[in-house]
Amino acid sequence: MPILDERTLDFVSHSAEQTQRLGVRLGELLRSGDLVCLSGDLGTGKTTFAAGVGRGWGALQPVTSPTFILVNEYPRPGDGLTLYHVDCYRVENAREALDFGLAEILDSAGAVLIEWAERIQSALPRERLWIALRHVGETKRGLMFMASGARYERLLADFRRSAFGV
Repeated sequence: MPILDERTLDFVSHSAEQTQRLGVRLGELLRSGDLVCLSGDLGTGKTTFAAGVGRGWGALQPVTSPTFILVNEYPRPGDGLTLYHVDCYRVENAREALDFGLAEILDSAGAVLIEWAERIQSALPRERLWIALRHVGETKRGLMFMASGARYERLLADFRRSAFGV
């Protein structure tokens, strides 16, 4: 597991199950105001990872791709916080994202997870956790975590400890 520096982590997941388990580890660490951006080609595991994040967050419903409705909300029992799962596959640009209420979602009480974030990057805050997923093999996926900002550097450090013990 290469650790590039305190702001980046690059590793390979060997299965969809492992990708989802890693998502669970991250979801357990998220708090209100966090922004996680997922990028990568079709089939790289973004929704699989997102499903794990939802489980770790404590969502009662399984996280599924909101491709046709753009945003799914997953309230967490007990504290009233919501995980907002945004899918920008059908969004052409940052203006469209702002038109459907992205700014309000980013300002809400909860965490935000965005698939296809590269399509709306100019509308996103600079401080965030960016995860680029890529094909490595038939079942293997590369995940490159990039933390921007002090909160996300801490989140990445906590994720390293939780997922890998380092």
